[in-house]
Amino acid sequence: MSKILIVEDDEDIGAVLQRELAKDGFEVIRAVTGTEGRMMLAQSPDLILMDLMLPGLTGEELLTHIPKEIPVIAVSARSSIDDKVSLLTEGCVDYITKPFDIKELKARVNAALRTSQGKKTSGRITCGDMLIDTDRHEVTIEGRELKLTRTEYAILKMLAGGKGRVISKSELLDLIKTETPDCTESSVKVHISNLRKKIKELTDTEYIEAVWGIGFKLKGDS
Repeated sequence: MSKILIVEDDEDIGAVLQRELAKDGFEVIRAVTGTEGRMMLAQSPDLILMDLMLPGLTGEELLTHIPKEIPVIAVSARSSIDDKVSLLTEGCVDYITKPFDIKELKARVNAALRTSQGKKTSGRITCGDMLIDTDRHEVTIEGRELKLTRTEYAILKMLAGGKGRVISKSELLDLIKTETPDCTESSVKVHISNLRKKIKELTDTEYIEAVWGIGFKLKGDS
């Protein structure tokens, strides 16, 4: 069952989309602001339906935070060719103009999911000799299992998803708190310290780098 994230501040439109997509067996999650939509990326949606004129982060700003492997369909009242070309160039796989026909929207959703699923090889992230199996929630280093708590695993997965980008402590907390609501800003550094110790027990490679005054990043080829 595919999971669809709807980022739409219009309550009526959001409710219609959720109801109609749920009828077709999709798991639907919703956000009403761009900022909330960014936080819900931690739930790993298979596709995103996104308005452009959103409170908080705009649709264009949110798009820059969405992993490229997640297909995004823009759903907007803006209908100019320039808007469509710009969004398609920046990473959206499709653009639907409001008002829309629900049957057409469903057809486009299914087409985007088929294309996306055809490109997926596996739910795996590699970084040097580290392998993160996101389907099984397992991590190995040089073939040996790295036993992690739920919070440690969530932190490692989010750092790996950054593909070498430095992620601030507050951003990391926002990304993982839907998976680990018990994690707090004061405990993030403790969890990362414990994570680094466990990695150290398996290898001399320093996978997690602290960038002073900014945050953390995962080193190595990902």
